[in-house]
This record gives sequence, C-alpha cells and structure tokens, in this order.
Amino acid sequence: MRLVISHGRKTIGLTAAIFLNSALCALGIQHAAAAEPQLEKAIQDGKTLFVHETFGGSGMTCESCHLNGGVGSGQSPKRSTIPSLSNSGTIYPRFEAKKNKVITLEEKIQNCVAGALRGKPPAYGSEQMTQLVTYVTSLAQGKPLNLGGKPE
Repeated sequence: MRLVISHGRKTIGLTAAIFLNSALCALGIQHAAAAEPQLEKAIQDGKTLFVHETFGGSGMTCESCHLNGGVGSGQSPKRSTIPSLSNSGTIYPRFEAKKNKVITLEEKIQNCVAGALRGKPPAYGSEQMTQLVTYVTSLAQGKPLNLGGKPE
C-alpha cells in the first residue's frame, strides 16, 4: 500500500488506505470467533445443545420455542409470541418484573429449561451452561450493549 498525499491535481491515496484499514478492522472484529477455535467450538456446541438437547424434560428443545436457532421470533407452547434471541447477549443482566429482581442470562436459560422445557437446567458454570450462554451471546455479535433493554 502506498501513502499518497495530494496537492492540486494529484490523487489522494490516504483516504483509500484509511478506508481499507477500517474495513479490515471491522471484518476482524466481526469474525473474532473464527480466530479462536475454542470459542468457535463453544458456539457450535452451544448451538447443538440449543437445537437438540431436551435436558430430560418434555421432549422439547430450546429451538422448539426460539425458532431458527433463536434468531427468529418464536412461539411459546401456549402460542404466545416470543421475541428472537438476537440481542439477548446485549440486554442481560436485566430486571425481570415477575421475579422482582435483576437476572443474568444464565438465570434466564435455567428458568427456560426448568419452566418451558420442564427439564433439568445445566448448573451455573457448567460446560453445557457456558456453551449455551456462548451461543446465545454470539447471536448478538455486532449489536450495541443495551443492559436492561427489551428483547427484539
């Protein structure tokens, strides 16, 4: 890459260089997980759990309610609309009025597994919980942090 500063009729190459560098940095940030094979594995393992694991419950999986891997809006077993999980990694911890307390993403996952799936939730800090949290958080890649925000 050549740095060119223009004067008069000369072409400015500096703007193109800055733009290219910014684009490469943005791509690097968007694909940070790919650079870390262990992180990518945790995301993929979390997605597998999300799509296939029933946690010993009613036979339902996370994807039974959170459609399209959690990126589409879904439906509860009672047919009420459930927002997508696409920004969940950015809004937790958040206040949950039904419990009258602030909850973490891990607590929300445990509540969903125990409640909607009627299964045995993964323990806090367990490999399964870490994989699920990693997967759900990965769905929010590139979204701004919005603690306490609303699900999209």
